[in-house]
Amino acid sequence: MRLKTVLQTFRPSFLVLTPACVFLGLSTALASYASLNGFIMLLVLVGAIAAHISVNTLNEYHDFNSGLDLKTNRTPFSGGSGALPANPEAATAVLIAGMASLLVTITIGCYFIVERGISILPVGIAGVALVITYTQWINRSPLLCLIAPGLGFGILMVVGAHLVLTGEYSRPVWLVALVPFFLTNNLLLLNQYPDIDADASAGRNTLPIAFGLNTSNVVYALFMVAAYSTILLLIVTGYLPGLGVIALLPMAFSLFALSGAVRYSSRIGEHPLYMGANVAAALLTPLLLGISIITG
Repeated sequence: MRLKTVLQTFRPSFLVLTPACVFLGLSTALASYASLNGFIMLLVLVGAIAAHISVNTLNEYHDFNSGLDLKTNRTPFSGGSGALPANPEAATAVLIAGMASLLVTITIGCYFIVERGISILPVGIAGVALVITYTQWINRSPLLCLIAPGLGFGILMVVGAHLVLTGEYSRPVWLVALVPFFLTNNLLLLNQYPDIDADASAGRNTLPIAFGLNTSNVVYALFMVAAYSTILLLIVTGYLPGLGVIALLPMAFSLFALSGAVRYSSRIGEHPLYMGANVAAALLTPLLLGISIITG
């Protein structure tokens, strides 16, 4: 039962986002004609997934300890897994799992520094800081809470994967990373809508809490436009092949999710089809973008 609870706090269905972002970094590395090492690629993926697991488990542990888990109305996309309220005795095991996962990421990062050089250190430090501070500090600042997911999954994972695989930073990868930056921010933003009251009672101060849902809808729309406009701009300027237009297709999911946010507001959790569309956009866009880069 304890092991099952720990595994539930990993939020396995949410971990799919990590390979999608790492794949995008891999695609830009392949496009730069770098000589890639299969073992290094595997370590990049393991380190990124371990970091994601650490964020999830530490978030679940702190939300349980603060009592937030007992106040949320869970949906498939928000409100936590509910694993610890069902089995409180596993709390210490979940905390250990979160710290152990973070240690795995740090160990792999140290290996990369030895093998690839000190240039990876800033990305590593920023990533570890995000993991440690996300639940207890970042969630209390509307702006930081808004952009932290995109920084972690969009910028740090995509750019970090490219850097480790190629040994260098490059302008195109920073521009490409903006796409999952905006879409991952939107992914977490919409997931906060059903949890407004519960989050506020626990001291969180997300964008929907601080500025309301109408403003949050505007921000969602702006981020959506920014993500897909970036793709168009990169195609026009030659940074992406023409095939990159396939990455515009998931915009239909984002538009559908936005329509649900406007229509149902904080009750969007009762209509999971809209929230699922939001997830689909965040996953499919970097995947199709990576495929277009490799193929083109």
